[in-house]
Amino acid sequence: MTGTLYIVGTPIGNLGDMSSRAVDTLRAATLILAEDTRHSATLTRHFGIATPLHALHAHNEAQALPGLLARLQAGETLALISDAGMPLISDPGFPLVRACHEAGLPVRVVPGPSAVVAALAVSGLPAERFAFEGFLPAKSSGRQRALRALAGEARTLVFYEAPHRLAATLADAAAVIGGERPAALARELTKMHESVHRGALGELAAWAAGKGPDRRGEFVLLIGPAPAAQVQASDLPDALRGLAAELHGSMPPRALAKLLGRHFQRPSAEVYALLEALSARGD
Repeated sequence: MTGTLYIVGTPIGNLGDMSSRAVDTLRAATLILAEDTRHSATLTRHFGIATPLHALHAHNEAQALPGLLARLQAGETLALISDAGMPLISDPGFPLVRACHEAGLPVRVVPGPSAVVAALAVSGLPAERFAFEGFLPAKSSGRQRALRALAGEARTLVFYEAPHRLAATLADAAAVIGGERPAALARELTKMHESVHRGALGELAAWAAGKGPDRRGEFVLLIGPAPAAQVQASDLPDALRGLAAELHGSMPPRALAKLLGRHFQRPSAEVYALLEALSARGD
């Protein structure tokens, strides 16, 4: 029998969020694959998990892949964890999971905390629809380019950001997207000094430019959806834009968005954003 790869979620801060199933899975595994074994050793010691740790990160993942697949094919059980939260979310592991699926090896998930979902829930911004963009480019020019492409997004935007780039990122976001756009900063989620700063992008940029211990730590940046009139529809086919304008008002917008989305093979949410923009302009 072949072994199984388990993708195991671990706490993003508070160790009390570790599930009993996650502990049992890590104890039963032959090997735990961790991004930073020194960091993860603290977790395993805390829960009395004696399973050996093996480093798996961006620099060794390609070389390690054949050996890990061989171990799974020999019947071993491997558990993949990240430094915090759910593996693969802006973390290594995707090549291994893909290779397991391609080889017909079982992959199972033991879900756990996620900073993305936790930040959305506590932010006070719309959470029904969101777009997670990971880390923005480190250089200002690339960061501004990425933000311009996202400025008209009709969903809440979620980013991870390093504390030493936070002020520069917020300044770029306020300049590109607009200082009045609602936003939130979730800091040190589930930890002792957890906090959520809410306000317009310009206000948060001014706050981040200051000094103080609350400017350090791990941050999730959330930016509210663009007003309907700002949603960019330039990437939609001309025929779709024309037909949407012609049929707008003939049926409920969401029903029309589904109908046009199926016909033109476009996401209904994308079409709905266009209908909202047409309505806001009085078309």
